[in-house]
Amino acid sequence: MKRRNLGPFDVAEIGLGCMNLSHAYGTPPSPEAAKALLARALDLGIDHFDTASLYGFGRNEELVGAALKPVRDRITLASKCGMTGIDGKRVIDGKPASLKRDCENSLKRLQTDVIDLYYLHRWDKSVPIEDSVGALAELVTEGKIRAIGLSEVSAATLERAHKVHPIAALQSEYSLWSRNAEYGALEACKRLGVSFVAFSPVARGFLSAVDLDPDSFVPNDFRRSMPRFLPPHYERNRALLPGFRALAAEWDVGPAALAIAWVLHQGDHVLPIPGTVSVEHLEEDVSASAISLNALQLVALEAVINERTVSGPRYNEQNQADVDTEEKP
Repeated sequence: MKRRNLGPFDVAEIGLGCMNLSHAYGTPPSPEAAKALLARALDLGIDHFDTASLYGFGRNEELVGAALKPVRDRITLASKCGMTGIDGKRVIDGKPASLKRDCENSLKRLQTDVIDLYYLHRWDKSVPIEDSVGALAELVTEGKIRAIGLSEVSAATLERAHKVHPIAALQSEYSLWSRNAEYGALEACKRLGVSFVAFSPVARGFLSAVDLDPDSFVPNDFRRSMPRFLPPHYERNRALLPGFRALAAEWDVGPAALAIAWVLHQGDHVLPIPGTVSVEHLEEDVSASAISLNALQLVALEAVINERTVSGPRYNEQNQADVDTEEKP
């Protein structure tokens, strides 16, 4: 794969979001299957792995830590704090003492002495962003983390945080069907020299070759709470797929690879981290690095799937209240 800068790190331009292996999309794969997928990712050239203390309430960090410990010196390892599982419930807590506690727990689960890139998973709006980032800066000084990231925050919040300590990366959802980053965050990252890490570049599986049936999602599948996968929005959104898949077929690429290639073409500072539990899908995801799209192809893609053609907000009201990203003006 081609390579890009992730803050101070040189990484393959496509990383792996590890959440799916433990969390959010229903029954996770067996530990053996998950470790096999991580091994295949290494074989394919992926060296940027993204996890979080929230995923599986620590189980994902344990999985990733054990599987990647033998190659720890060859990879860039990212995790997140400030949103964790406590007594079976998701808790957002950005107090300095809580973030330092999260870091100690993550270091143990990841079986490492230092985390390369450590994100504030959600901004706890009851705590000034300056205080939370200040605590992370102390962790840098202590040698427990190498670089600081933020997740799902606006350009304005990024600016405030960056004045306290240089921010290496901002991570948010970004794909053909989720364009919030284009209302300020992408440009702010470029101006400040901050990498933009795009999660869910395949639109939570919507832009893959798989025909999703939301009625068949298992009860704990996170998408069951997302308006775009619910009536009346999903039928409207599904009507976009034939046009998108026709373009992928015309250009002889997989739909998921095409979706990821579009993200890669949005700037050299943009790094997608698709997630999957399928080795076959992983291989298609990585093939996006070889796809070159011209200006006419980009226009054709964006004409099919864009903020006007996609129906429904990306989060429900409760989850939207937890993020700080820009919305459509």
